[in-house]
Amino acid sequence: MSHPLFTADHKFDSYWLDGAPYANPPVSDVPAEVDVAIVGSGFTGMVAALVLVREGRGVAVFDAGDAGVGCSSRNGGQCGGGLKGGIEDLSADYGRAKALAMLQDARASLDFLTATIEQENIDCDYDHCGRFVGANTPRQYDEMLRGFEISNREFGTESYGVSKADQRQEMGSDLYHGGGVIPHHTSLDPAKYHRGLQAMVLEAGAVIYAHTPVTNITPNSTANGGAGFTVTTSRGTVRAGKVIVATNGYTNREQTFPALRRRVIPIGSYMIATEPLEPGLMDILIPRNRVLNDTRRVVLYFRSSPDRRRIVFGGRVALAETDPVVSGPRLHDIMSNIFPEVSNVKISHSWMGFVAYTFDKLPHLGVQDGLHYAMGYCGSGVAMASYLGHKIAHQVLGNSEGHTAFDDVKFQTRPFYDGQPWFLATAVSWYKFLDSIGR
Repeated sequence: MSHPLFTADHKFDSYWLDGAPYANPPVSDVPAEVDVAIVGSGFTGMVAALVLVREGRGVAVFDAGDAGVGCSSRNGGQCGGGLKGGIEDLSADYGRAKALAMLQDARASLDFLTATIEQENIDCDYDHCGRFVGANTPRQYDEMLRGFEISNREFGTESYGVSKADQRQEMGSDLYHGGGVIPHHTSLDPAKYHRGLQAMVLEAGAVIYAHTPVTNITPNSTANGGAGFTVTTSRGTVRAGKVIVATNGYTNREQTFPALRRRVIPIGSYMIATEPLEPGLMDILIPRNRVLNDTRRVVLYFRSSPDRRRIVFGGRVALAETDPVVSGPRLHDIMSNIFPEVSNVKISHSWMGFVAYTFDKLPHLGVQDGLHYAMGYCGSGVAMASYLGHKIAHQVLGNSEGHTAFDDVKFQTRPFYDGQPWFLATAVSWYKFLDSIGR
């Protein structure tokens, strides 16, 4: 029996798929040989493929499911250019010069995303809307303003604070203790963006194999064909000169990559979309069409749909992974606490996807066991996945354009970790406790 908060025609799948359903290319035989095989058909894989094929390389992209089935079509469509750590935390770990370089790369990721969408004319409801971040405590509001002072000085951003008294200019809620506006952040429809990239990749000459899991990758030797790799898939084997692993939050499900699986932490992120709101209500709740989130550790993120008819709301609602049947009503309760006006609005879509965190909360790219990889976007993957897809492709080509500030940062793991985050429930419990006391 369905929960009464669900509409009669509700879907347990991404809202974005209504406007941009999966578009798997026709099934074909795998090639005997390619220059580069890419495992994973999300943003990272698509951008990497586009770079490589335009440089004249033969490229085959493989995905165990539909093309773009992972978080590339399941995220909130919020696009920022930052990292989980601020400049002070990063400076303590890596030195100020390195910290600034990392943050500059993060800022460049959003510039790259904007340029790609505009230059390639991708129709994906891209909006230079800005972001509002609600402060859960007065102390966090003050910390936010200090962070803005640094970022504005170092990077020329124009972020600014909004007091609690003026908060309703940005969002129709009194829950937060003021907040901050980051004007250069953007939004898009992630499924439309992915389908645009996919269309360009196919037009340029790459081949995409959906529902074709990679089951093994072995280095070639003189005895079995020379340099490169033999890639075994469900449709046959392919000899590839180079391989890019672009599986991000789904890496732990690819038993082919044990070393990489030990370095990313898959975390389910859960979302809902509401049924259409009454006319005019969105102008009260999200008057400036910003993307929104808050300062809690177990973060919430929400926005208007591009047509300003629905709220798209996401976050973490359970210690362990759960089901969209369960997560939908829980997210609705949290949303209604922020916006009481929607407490009787029903849920039309409830879904989830896996993001990939890392132990140092940084994205990573490089080479592991001869395989190129880019992953670990820590929940901020729309811009960074696109950017590092571009960068890892240029590293495969041996171009200086592939250089990033993350190249020489060790991709950490931990003893006894095999890709299954047994510690996640404990960590989420601790973060929820810190949120409850405003730390």
